Amino acid sequence: MTTLIVGGSGFLGTELIRQAIAAGHTTAATYATRPDATSQAVWYPLDLRDTGRLDAVMAEVRPHLVVNASSGGADWAVTAEGPVRLATAAIKHGSRLVHVSSDAVFSGARLHYDETCFPDPVTPYGAAKAAAETGILAVHPEAVVARTSLIIGYGRSEHERAVHELIAGTRNGVLFTDDIRCPVHVTDLAAALLELASLDAVGIHHLAGADTLSRHELGVLIAKRDGLDVSRLPTGLRAHSTLPGALDVRLDCQATQRKLSTTLRGARQFCTTPA
Repeated sequence: MTTLIVGGSGFLGTELIRQAIAAGHTTAATYATRPDATSQAVWYPLDLRDTGRLDAVMAEVRPHLVVNASSGGADWAVTAEGPVRLATAAIKHGSRLVHVSSDAVFSGARLHYDETCFPDPVTPYGAAKAAAETGILAVHPEAVVARTSLIIGYGRSEHERAVHELIAGTRNGVLFTDDIRCPVHVTDLAAALLELASLDAVGIHHLAGADTLSRHELGVLIAKRDGLDVSRLPTGLRAHSTLPGALDVRLDCQATQRKLSTTLRGARQFCTTPA
């Protein structure tokens, strides 16, 4: 099977490439700024705003499966419109599509969110991700849209770097005790995405870790795992900051987990082994 990983040079994209190649897939990947020179994938530069370039890449690769792990932040043209262009191209070229979305599509007003909950974003990024979900499923009803949470793993995630830098005193800031999510390990997430692609799954799915933690609680687990001084982790309340966004969003993944053989471990489990 030929697999195309869009956003292959990112944290999740790198793991998707590794697992796809290990599974025997002929694997291609796209990048926005630079490819991963250590990867065995065939690389293509791609800007999802460029419909012509997107069609050219799809025509050359002819993928059976496309996994969109790209991230454009709050840039509407990239994050909201780009994935819809990708879904249109996937339909044209007969490709299966799995799109990675985010718990940022929710406001936190109802705390627990399963796959039947409608998005109610409170940030520009969340709004762009929610718009992408709607557009993708309108264009490509058989696509999978997989919402996830904080992605952790191997010491390479942004949150893990932040913990190390905060303890070392090379970064300003705090870890919030009231900002609650369901962190997921990048290995589990990539495996679950590829497994969903192999099933007859369609529509919205939730892929997050089994444990509900604040960013500070997660930071403590990471620090202990890596032998760092937990007492040096600064704490604060997001409610007292000027940062926008939901305080507490917990993805209910039970319906999706029942379909999978991949176990979405909680952070208390996957943080007990060295990075």
